[in-house]
Amino acid sequence: MTLALRAMTRLADWPDLAEVRPSCGTGRALCSAQGEIVHFHTDHDVDLHLTDRAIRRFEDHLKGATAVRMVPGSRWVTIHLEVDSDIDLLLTLVSVALQAHQSWPVPGDAPSAGCNDH
Repeated sequence: MTLALRAMTRLADWPDLAEVRPSCGTGRALCSAQGEIVHFHTDHDVDLHLTDRAIRRFEDHLKGATAVRMVPGSRWVTIHLEVDSDIDLLLTLVSVALQAHQSWPVPGDAPSAGCNDH
């Protein structure tokens, strides 16, 4: 079982998430009541939808994580799953994303364009 599939299986049990067709058309996705949260594009790459506020708040930590790739101007971060601890990082960031989206939208935090796979 790939790391992405293991992560997807664990997240599928979360009551606030449901599987949906990804808006980008690639892979599989999970959404909350507020919208798409996670896109599983490959066996190793996962895009996670954060808000501007969450990215600003955790920017130093995100930039310091070797598994995280940030695209300037995007509200999606890409997590590259290489080892089991990357799944733990993804689960933690999904929790952050769910919390961030519960209080979204906030002034200055426009809707996201698309995931990083575009």
